Amino acid sequence: MTMRHVSLGKLEVSRLGLGTMGMSAYYTGAGTDDSESIRTIQRAVDLGIAFIDTAEVYGPYTNEQLVGRALAGRRDQVVLATKFGLISHRHGDALMVDGHPENIRAAIEGSLKRLGTDHVDLYYQHRIDPSIAIEETVGALSDLVREGKVKQIGLSEAAPETIRRAHAVHPIAAIQSEYSLWTRDPEAEILPLVRELGIGFVAYSPLGRGFLTGQIRSMDQFGSDDFRANNPRFAKGNLEQNLRIVDTVEAVAKEVGATPAQVALAWLLAQGDDIVPIPGTKRVARLEENAAAVAIVLTADQLARLSAIQPPVGDRYADMSRIGR
Repeated sequence: MTMRHVSLGKLEVSRLGLGTMGMSAYYTGAGTDDSESIRTIQRAVDLGIAFIDTAEVYGPYTNEQLVGRALAGRRDQVVLATKFGLISHRHGDALMVDGHPENIRAAIEGSLKRLGTDHVDLYYQHRIDPSIAIEETVGALSDLVREGKVKQIGLSEAAPETIRRAHAVHPIAAIQSEYSLWTRDPEAEILPLVRELGIGFVAYSPLGRGFLTGQIRSMDQFGSDDFRANNPRFAKGNLEQNLRIVDTVEAVAKEVGATPAQVALAWLLAQGDDIVPIPGTKRVARLEENAAAVAIVLTADQLARLSAIQPPVGDRYADMSRIGR
């Protein structure tokens, strides 16, 4: 299997990336097996998955340290992405949205140190801060580009108008938002806009937070500290209705001789070469399963059946106020 490369703005990345959040935060079992997580990151690089995604808030901080350890001696083999903006270093490292230049300056220095590198290839604003003009935030980021600490700039879960204004100040390489058969929101406005502007698109949670693997059948599978335990789509009553989505994915998977996860990723890859999914896992076996999705070709009929799946019941976050600002 050869991993193709595609473009995110001016960045060349592998067709699939690896999201590392679940290794350290938010999901049941996070942080329980760092050695397996490190093996997973290193195996990803071996397989040609040369696009690794983390953030300072994952842990907080511990995920960047983990990624830094895993990439020691191999940093130049990957495009490394991290994010700022959900921790305010101006307010005692409080968990809050902060897009002020002073905060960005503190955040990048911390991230570089934890990741064991002198530059980040793609630096995202994790969530937009409504208390400051996006032009000011992007202006501060462009200073980091000039200094060589950041190669390219990205935004996560930004509104169309915010993306336009940001891109006018400094080229935005990538928009990262949730996109999958479980969340089709970007199709209405964001994907047409990024294509118009020549911006790449990074799809996080491309497996619907594990739902599209077919492995999640009950809330009992989550620990109380698992993000999904309080997510509306997994709530009792909603979860049962949403299983119909998995039924369709599983039916196609049977026809193809693939796993549901591979079919969900293959569908997403078929939506365009400018879409780069970053499925997350902390296990080598799952990573290898996901990587094999790049070789799966779905028929027009299979793609149409998957695309015809009705949206899930429930919002994708319990609090949607930070999305699309």
